Amino acid sequence: MRQFAKPLARLIEELERLPGVGPKTAQRLAFHLLRQPPEEVRGLAEAMVAARETVRPCAECFNLTDGERCAICEDPRRDRGQICVVAQARDVAAMEATGEYDGLYHVLGGLISPMEGIGPEELSIGALLERLKQGGVREVIIATNPVVEGDATAMYLARLIKPLGIKVTRIALGLPVGGDLDYADQVTIARALAGRTEL
Repeated sequence: MRQFAKPLARLIEELERLPGVGPKTAQRLAFHLLRQPPEEVRGLAEAMVAARETVRPCAECFNLTDGERCAICEDPRRDRGQICVVAQARDVAAMEATGEYDGLYHVLGGLISPMEGIGPEELSIGALLERLKQGGVREVIIATNPVVEGDATAMYLARLIKPLGIKVTRIALGLPVGGDLDYADQVTIARALAGRTEL
């Protein structure tokens, strides 16, 4: 990056460290920022620092919040009899975007992955069990990704939760809306068939 001034080269390098941002995208973003008014760039920088310094896990569900508890846990209109278990806080945002779920959440902070050295004790599974033992929960919906680690985590959780007398379900997996059967793999078709619903 000798062709760039040192501050610009550093900005490009920092942007390139973001997930999904390659060298060309980093350069485009850097040049875009240089064209913006200083107050807008300063606002972006301040927002990033403020988010990093103030956002933390919710004391109850481990979703992200700037308070003690997140807005979802604080909302008295939410169904406290359902807890949807997800791997990451960004999964909460995806579920909320549907507008179809009105229960509570529990963010594990990852998935069980022995290859990456992540066992159950590295996740917030203990805190989930404590929440369930307090009573009042009738269903736990497991919404982990349909990958080996997601399946293993779902099975592990089901084994721990079922003895508590709580219904354990998993979100349906299958074909995306607008997808073609002839492009789907056999596992996806099999899961779609197994998760079929009555019309």
